[in-house]
Amino acid sequence: MAARVKNALTLYRPLLDAQDTEIRLHHTVLYNSIYRADDQLLVNTHAYGTPAANAPVMHLTHTDDQGLASTYLTSFNRIWTTARPHSK
Repeated sequence: MAARVKNALTLYRPLLDAQDTEIRLHHTVLYNSIYRADDQLLVNTHAYGTPAANAPVMHLTHTDDQGLASTYLTSFNRIWTTARPHSK
């Protein structure tokens, strides 16, 4: 897992030069990967024995306080607030 995190940080490093972009690190065990841009979410579900690149990805738009997007956004925010910022 450490190698995957290191690889992801290397691939996403150029994003740190973009305005209003932040990468944070955490120690939470996740059951999906959530990528967020404003109210747009990409949720890559984890399936045992399936590489992440082959697992389903849901594109969700947060529009109110209910529904699937809201559930994943709440999960994202809980982890984000306790994660530590990653710098170059």
